[in-house]
Amino acid sequence: MRTSIRFLLGNDLHEIAAGDPTQTALDWLRLDQRLTGTKEGCAEGDCGACTIVVGTLRGGAMRYEAINACIRLLATLDGCHVLTVEHLRRADGSLHPVQQAMAQCHGSQCGFCTPGFVMSLYALWLSEDRPPVARIDDALAGNLCRCTGYQPIIEAAQRMYEIGDPAKDLRAARHAVAGRIAALQDSATIAFGDGARRFFAPASADALAALLLEQPEATIIAGATDAGLWITKEMRVLDPVIYLGRVAALQTIEDHGGHLRIGAMVTHTGARAALGALHPQLGELLRRFAGEQIRNAGTVGGNIANGSPIGDLPPALIALGARLVLRRGDGRREIALEDYFLAYKKQDRAPGEFVEAVLVPRLAQDALFHVSKISKRFDEDISALCGAFHLVLDTDRRIAAARVAFGGMAATPKRAPLCESALAGHMWSLETVEAAGRALARDYQPLSDLRASSKYRALAAANLLRRCFIETTQAGVQTRVAGSVRSLANA
Repeated sequence: MRTSIRFLLGNDLHEIAAGDPTQTALDWLRLDQRLTGTKEGCAEGDCGACTIVVGTLRGGAMRYEAINACIRLLATLDGCHVLTVEHLRRADGSLHPVQQAMAQCHGSQCGFCTPGFVMSLYALWLSEDRPPVARIDDALAGNLCRCTGYQPIIEAAQRMYEIGDPAKDLRAARHAVAGRIAALQDSATIAFGDGARRFFAPASADALAALLLEQPEATIIAGATDAGLWITKEMRVLDPVIYLGRVAALQTIEDHGGHLRIGAMVTHTGARAALGALHPQLGELLRRFAGEQIRNAGTVGGNIANGSPIGDLPPALIALGARLVLRRGDGRREIALEDYFLAYKKQDRAPGEFVEAVLVPRLAQDALFHVSKISKRFDEDISALCGAFHLVLDTDRRIAAARVAFGGMAATPKRAPLCESALAGHMWSLETVEAAGRALARDYQPLSDLRASSKYRALAAANLLRRCFIETTQAGVQTRVAGSVRSLANA
């Protein structure tokens, strides 16, 4: 085992032999390194003031992404290249093109959020050349500003490419950085800590399986987009922690013809193209998943394993008929995703068992699929509810089979069997939809909370089914124009 963590901070190699195993990257940067350009705003991954850029080695080349330092554990940065706003400083004292563009376009007023915006733009600068405004909006959705109104920052994102000289930038030095990062990679399991508490990071699936048998009480960390809040908000002491991010076998997407096999550590950013190829609405669902920094860290397996009743992916994957691959030691088992969720925050996962992959079937040619998310904000918000509909139609538009699933309507992501029965065997028509919508009231008894009332959720769920009909049929479009379908409850 290796007891230290190693990474590049800017151009400097850091090797830390011992420390708090759950210290956040933000605290280490500010308190230990005095790199105070990285700010703490919300401490929960919402505001983006803490944004840093992290480079990882993928297929022999460096890939740079914006992440939230406030909920990222320092120990998970082993083998990475870490950049803060201070590292944009140039030897001749000149501003980086991103910073110049922000100044020229008046993209900063009070300045508190500015370093975070600069780093989100820098990640874009490193990865994409002159993206359209819609892509810029997505890249900045995880950064909040209460002064500028955002338009000057969007203008800066466009201008930075006009100012820039890539030959003087990290983009020209990636090969050398990749060599230094490659030298930090090894197959040892990391066992890092402060003498009392422990952080483990195995480098293979076999080592992970064996470690979980030895430490079945451990908290498993993937992207830490939820577990990070346990530390920063609930002040939980997690011990031991097992991090999955060094297991390459969990980071792959395999095409098996009839289905995709998505490793548990594939991020939402990494999964978007593959799932979007199955159906465009899956890609759109992932585009609205939190902000860019969270999508770059949060994982498909973590979103499922966490068991949240308002996770966005499980309802869509349940409607598709997805299955989970669970591993414990050398043994594996497959279960339907819908059977994994037993009760609120309780899953069918034995001690020492972990989610290895999710198997997502391809849609049949005669299938209709539709998924909608309702939230108070369009971007960077948790769902009040999410509804997914998967119908197989006969040649005469009769529904041969139906799978309907919702998140936010029960203590777990859950199918709607009475609604499905009201759909199956009937024509795909407004009359069928209305009957199936009424059946939803018997499938669920949703709770009222800060996100939505029970009454609102029940009304919105039926309206999402109507929306599915409207958006998948010409007859539905005509019906909407005629005004006979009520409001879609801000869907």
